[in-house]
Amino acid sequence: MKFAQRFAYYLVGLVMGLFFVALVFSGKDTRCNYFPNSRVLNDLRNKPFDYSEKASKVLAEDWIDTVDIKNTLQYGDVDFDKSNTEFHKAKLYVIEGKTMKNIPIILKISNREDKATLEEIIKQ
Repeated sequence: MKFAQRFAYYLVGLVMGLFFVALVFSGKDTRCNYFPNSRVLNDLRNKPFDYSEKASKVLAEDWIDTVDIKNTLQYGDVDFDKSNTEFHKAKLYVIEGKTMKNIPIILKISNREDKATLEEIIKQ
């Protein structure tokens, strides 16, 4: 069998394989959250989200908005050294991010099984 024929068979198999992979994964909401930071942020985004009184007072100020909170939950960094991740209690995560005005902020979010609550917003 010549090289051109082998290469043609290879390309046909490759195209069919890519077609089946695309068919399996299209339309599904699949995410590749392999790292702990991504898994925590994805878990917090997918739960019902509440605001504590302290956080609501800070959100009433002009320097921060709920869009900043959503962006921090999308692109922020979880500080696991400062977080309290004991298994028998609600977990408290410390997430560092920035506002749209480029102001560094720290969010303290309590993560329970059924919901996530923004406890505190700290301006750095």
